[in-house]
Amino acid sequence: MAEQSTLNLNSIMIGTDQFQALADFYGRVFGRPADMTDPGYAGWQVGGCFLSIGEHSEIHGKAKEPARVMLNIETRDVQGEFARLTGLGVVVVKEPYEMGEGYWIATLADPDGNYLQLMMPWEREMGG
Repeated sequence: MAEQSTLNLNSIMIGTDQFQALADFYGRVFGRPADMTDPGYAGWQVGGCFLSIGEHSEIHGKAKEPARVMLNIETRDVQGEFARLTGLGVVVVKEPYEMGEGYWIATLADPDGNYLQLMMPWEREMGG
């Protein structure tokens, strides 16, 4: 039997060449200023994950494969958050849709084209 891992995924960093645009975007998404700022970096503690945005010398332009990694942001009100975010001008990739009975998902994009999904919490009875 394989040895159990002690790893814990606790943060994600998005590299960008347009730091201020992404920092402003995620501040609007989360509805508050960053919890951490440093020149060229900003970060938010969101639930159990820390999301940071940072300038990166090897990133240029929009994401070439935006569906490769998606930020899944839980909310019990996918439609309400979708309306709030689209009201702020967030780019819609896919409008809210039902995946299984009563389980809603919507896909949006940040200014670099990275995908973020609004998702209902995955409940035990749904298989999570």
